Amino acid sequence: MSAKTAAAKAAAKASPAPALDWQKVAKTLLLSRALDDVEEKVLLPGREMFYQFSARGHDLAQIILSQYLTNPFDCFTGYYRSRPILLGVGVDLDEAVAGALARTGGYSDGRDIGTVFNFANPNGPKALPMCGGVGAQYTPSAGWAQAIEYYRDVLHDPAVGDAIAVALGGDASVATNGFWAALTMATTLKLPILFYIEDNGYGISVPSSFQTPGGNIAANLASFKGLTIFSGDGTVPDEAAKLAGDAVAHVRGRHGPVLLHLKVPRLAGHSGQDTQTYKSVDFIQAERARDPLPKLKQFMIDGGLSEKAWGVLEEAAASDVNAAVERVQKRETMDPADLTKYVYSEPSNDNRGLQLVGGLRPLGHEYAPSSETPDPQGPRINMVTAIRRALDFELGANPKMVLFGEDIGPKGGVHAVTMGLQEKYGIARVTDTSLSEEGIIGRAVGMALAGLLPVPEIQFRKYADPAAEQLNDAGTMRWRTGNRFAAPMVVRMAGGFSKCGDPWHSQTNEVQWVHNVGWHVAVPSNAEDAVGLLRSALRGNDPAIFFEHRGLLDLGWSRRPYPGDEYVVPFGKAKVTVEGNDITLVTWGAMVPRCEDAVKASGFTGDVIDLRTLMPWDREAVLRSVKKTHRCLVVHEDNITAGFGAEIVAFVSKECFFDLDAPPDRLCMPDIPSPYNPKLLEAAVPGVEQISKAITDLVTS
Repeated sequence: MSAKTAAAKAAAKASPAPALDWQKVAKTLLLSRALDDVEEKVLLPGREMFYQFSARGHDLAQIILSQYLTNPFDCFTGYYRSRPILLGVGVDLDEAVAGALARTGGYSDGRDIGTVFNFANPNGPKALPMCGGVGAQYTPSAGWAQAIEYYRDVLHDPAVGDAIAVALGGDASVATNGFWAALTMATTLKLPILFYIEDNGYGISVPSSFQTPGGNIAANLASFKGLTIFSGDGTVPDEAAKLAGDAVAHVRGRHGPVLLHLKVPRLAGHSGQDTQTYKSVDFIQAERARDPLPKLKQFMIDGGLSEKAWGVLEEAAASDVNAAVERVQKRETMDPADLTKYVYSEPSNDNRGLQLVGGLRPLGHEYAPSSETPDPQGPRINMVTAIRRALDFELGANPKMVLFGEDIGPKGGVHAVTMGLQEKYGIARVTDTSLSEEGIIGRAVGMALAGLLPVPEIQFRKYADPAAEQLNDAGTMRWRTGNRFAAPMVVRMAGGFSKCGDPWHSQTNEVQWVHNVGWHVAVPSNAEDAVGLLRSALRGNDPAIFFEHRGLLDLGWSRRPYPGDEYVVPFGKAKVTVEGNDITLVTWGAMVPRCEDAVKASGFTGDVIDLRTLMPWDREAVLRSVKKTHRCLVVHEDNITAGFGAEIVAFVSKECFFDLDAPPDRLCMPDIPSPYNPKLLEAAVPGVEQISKAITDLVTS
């Protein structure tokens, strides 16, 4: 069946789309053009803004699409040329201008580029926080779509109604990992998502034929199972309206995902600095001949609008934009003292204490009771069992919590942590995913924004690398949007050496997520702490990395009695596991038992501090101990150069300078990947003998 035939059949069984308000379409299009005009001719040359991406040519079809987004639970994600749809769903004109001019009241109060937008829109469709990376918008949209299905089928919440998710992208973005990850999710899960591809033939200067064979993604996906395709001209008003209306109706009718592919001209350079010398004069003239603005004007005049009335609309748009620019130019720049606000959640007495969208807290979710005092129950259990029991309890207590990842379902995870949970809670709540870490974390972002608690699993630390963009974007979201949006989630991530090492499964590199803005990072060393830290993360209001060290999952030393279903360990609170006077050892994870043994073997006494969390980390505990012992050794498994130990040593050197009897030191793995052979591994990773020698050297120096 051809794509055209499939689209026609789909349209026939889709519910009719609402009638368009063409007057509103015209007003919004003229506003969009007036904004482009003042930016290109006044603000950019005057260096009042620094990035400008014209939407000329893309604007009509986007604005038409905006009128079909009628459900308050609808969402869309866009990219740098998506301002017209934002105007179409009702963003305040002053807010749009403030975004461009990086003033207060804009999308980010000047923290982010003005074309990187968001719109919490309490009574209408949400514009999810845009990302700066091309293609990064797709998987969060798919996650929101999956959340819609979860609300319908699991929570039986009628409020979502016929909601859908929309992902906007240009023709170049169809080559990205994000697009293909989201497409796989959408088609295998039959998600209510519309992929809206604006095809202007270029990705900056690169023709679309470099992005997909023949330059037409609709033709190439015509036989893609589970996907319905609509394709046509986005510059012809009635054609664009019918295509967009039919596509939206198809998705609202729960008939599966749709790819809407519209040909549009890019009537300006890629950005304000782009001269388009890579295009021929004839090509540029042909693009101008396809400008949708004159076509809309003629369409409306044919429908009864007078030339005079059109002129009034043009004058009003220009006047409104100029007035908005004058108002916004009088606004102050955000106070630099506020730059460090909203990296993490900051509950307060004012109405900005919580994010507007994302996570459970804004929805008033109430958690089960908690206690920082353990209530030991039963015999000692290993970390695998402890983590499983904590997940089990929280799944039972929180119906909005969802576990997903590769092999976590019937198999129970490659480390057996989720064994039996799918059988108990069902495939909708504990589910396997396609093999795409970009898709795993990206969908978690969308689900978190939709008010669920996603708990994705990354099988091994090294496997998180393909998801680095989504992890970074999730962490910075609260700050980038000035606390409008946040994506609280808990990413369970295994790593570290086990019976052997290797460069692919044994990496730790926790410092990368400590360095990534906005993430909390926990590295438990034993079963009791694993339960308490995991529960704190699951009940928190920020994204968290929960690192499960492979060498500790079944280690005898790490076994503890289950501390109870209320036990929590606050992030940023270290634990002194051994006390002494000669030296302070600061460590975490698999190095904790080795440090304890090393202190005993050295013949000296010392404090062994298990940090338990690296972001935040307990500076005060380290400070107190070093002021007592006057010596400090940091031991960690990660590489030495730029490892987290360097941060601790820098802190100790500054804050304890006059208390130190010897320079603080580090003992870490050399700057190599983890070796496979067990003897080589033990030579590389700090062992008891190495740590003991380092203790002796420091104490006797």
